[in-house]
Amino acid sequence: MPNIAVLRWGHRPQRDARLTTHVVLTARALGASGLILSDVKDRKIKETIEEVTRNWGGQFFFEMQTPWKKTVKEWKAKGGIVVHLTAYGENIQTSDVLQRIKASEKDVLVVVGSQKVPKEFFSESVSDFNVAIGNQHHSECASLAIFLDRFFEGKELAKRFENAGKRIVPQKKGKKIVEK
Repeated sequence: MPNIAVLRWGHRPQRDARLTTHVVLTARALGASGLILSDVKDRKIKETIEEVTRNWGGQFFFEMQTPWKKTVKEWKAKGGIVVHLTAYGENIQTSDVLQRIKASEKDVLVVVGSQKVPKEFFSESVSDFNVAIGNQHHSECASLAIFLDRFFEGKELAKRFENAGKRIVPQKKGKKIVEK
């Protein structure tokens, strides 16, 4: 199975902290191996994801401040592909874009924007695929969740995270957490 990482572009620390945190948590919970917060530094998000990973287990990398162009260039140089999630891309439901991405059998860097992305993101020099989760405007967190779930065909929902200090025990009612 190819490795999937997420590139979060355009994060504005004063405005986007909560949503970017949710993007990171979604990436981690739904099967991505890590997230790169391009061009900026936000220690609070880094601390939050490190604490979540420490408590709930699994392997997940988090990088900050790497310029997005450098990230894309290095990813492609290592043989990976770049998937840009955008409302303007090929519809994941009505086209064969997901099948083509999977058929490449290459590692995937999923780009999720925070603010309006430069036109350059739509070009072949940046994105190998421009993918839409429906062709309406929506949350980048929702589009990432749907993309990862479709890519992994729901199998990521049964994943057990190794070295977890805490684990949720599924319940019909109430909540139960088991601590190591």
